[in-house]
Amino acid sequence: MKARIPQNMQQGPSNMNQVIRQAQKMQEDMAAFQEEFAAKEFKAAVGGGAVEITMNGAREVQSVHISPEVIDPEDSEMLEDLVASAVNEILKNIDAASEEGMNKITGGMNMAMPGLF
Repeated sequence: MKARIPQNMQQGPSNMNQVIRQAQKMQEDMAAFQEEFAAKEFKAAVGGGAVEITMNGAREVQSVHISPEVIDPEDSEMLEDLVASAVNEILKNIDAASEEGMNKITGGMNMAMPGLF
């Protein structure tokens, strides 16, 4: 059985050099994106703004704001739920923004590359 070479790969070494250059450019673009993304600020608020969390793209918490009216010593569970909800919301936002940015760079290719987010 004969292996079939994809049409764009039949042109030999010059085409392979082009593929390598494209891969290197993609790698540089991804590194630049990761650096910019890590510095980007994300916010999520829940409970009508009762709890607001700010994180950067590196998933480091920058600030947490809790409105005084939701601090009830008799009902700490509600505050715990609000904080957990805000953290989950902001992490979803960060994941979605990261995926969108990477898709722009990779052209939507599904890439499982070690060391990426």
